[in-house]
Amino acid sequence: MALSQHDLLRLLESLRSADGLELVRSVAERMLQELIEAEATAKIGAEWNEHTETRTAYRSGHRDKTLTTQAGDLDLAIPKLRSGSFFPVLLERRRRIDQALYAVIMEAYVHGVSTRSVDDLVKALGADTGISKSEVSRICQDLDGQLTAFRTRPLDHVRFPYMYLDATYCKARVEHQIVSRAVVIATGITEDGGREVLGVMVGDSETEVFWSEFLRHLRERGLAGVRLVIGDHHSGLVKAIRKVMLGAAYQRCRVHFLRNVFGVINKDAAEMVAATIRTIFAQPAADLVRTQLDTVADMLGTQFPKVKAMLIEAKDDLTAFAVFPDRHWKKIQSTNPLERLNREVKRRTDVVQVFPNDAALLRLVTAVLFELHDEWIAFPRRYLPEGSMDQIYPTERPESAPALPNTTNTPTS
Repeated sequence: MALSQHDLLRLLESLRSADGLELVRSVAERMLQELIEAEATAKIGAEWNEHTETRTAYRSGHRDKTLTTQAGDLDLAIPKLRSGSFFPVLLERRRRIDQALYAVIMEAYVHGVSTRSVDDLVKALGADTGISKSEVSRICQDLDGQLTAFRTRPLDHVRFPYMYLDATYCKARVEHQIVSRAVVIATGITEDGGREVLGVMVGDSETEVFWSEFLRHLRERGLAGVRLVIGDHHSGLVKAIRKVMLGAAYQRCRVHFLRNVFGVINKDAAEMVAATIRTIFAQPAADLVRTQLDTVADMLGTQFPKVKAMLIEAKDDLTAFAVFPDRHWKKIQSTNPLERLNREVKRRTDVVQVFPNDAALLRLVTAVLFELHDEWIAFPRRYLPEGSMDQIYPTERPESAPALPNTTNTPTS
């Protein structure tokens, strides 16, 4: 985008009056802003107030954006559109993750628990000459404020009919020993079909006490309207769901169930058994789903009696999804929606390998989830079809729930 003569004169005057680092900051800020405006114009297909056949959207003001650079903070303005969304490719949308990774690496380094890969990263970051503990503390403090605010933000702005729970494991130092730490994550689908990251916590293991503490924390922040909780069959998790999430059904993840089945059959039979079990989830109606489970259990029972017993025992938990709108079934039968988050968490945590403490682990995981959450909010896309959510909350009884097959507590009539 070419600058007008007035803009050029103004830029020249600012350069004359600026000195040193301020001059660099001023030039960088102006250049980036011009490139952002040019990118927005290209996306829209027209300049300000220009009428063209290629126009696809209209501007609707700007939103402020601060970009931290070595030259200082740059105050930028991101164009907003009346319909759709825009974010310039010039700006790194994952900057918060990178800051957290940097902070964790530095913290590991100064505490003497770094591995060879962390040492290499420290040198690549230009810190091989050393970094003080006070500097690491400052970096961490800057991040922890916004990350803590994200983890503790209120959840009472909307109801979440569906909630997904899962855990992954990372290594951290606890009392001078390297141990495995459970990182539990919750995401939810809103009543208008969107998605949000609900919470994250780090602890000893997936015990009932730990899961209960996590779920109570979500409830205290205003989590409400949950009708179905999707998770694996860890005993601590299931007990906590039944104790804390009153009025919500529990859906056992079909993917985790198949993995449990594979543990009791020969590898050669795995493909056939899996294909047979999947027919349960391909039925078009709720009664057919449950009937098909009984049929499959009988079919497999002769050759695989343990699989039959597992199917019968898990019947209510495996088919809880069938009570809900059939347009939702594929999305609420498993914890697959959490897989992308877990992959991104592991990709980042694998870089560090061993965290100096739980706080460092929680910091990096929260930063990863914060960025992914921002993607869902800034670039909203319906995860479930429009209009399909109305069946979950009957208008005449907004707090009522459908008849759920495996809840220990019945919602108030």
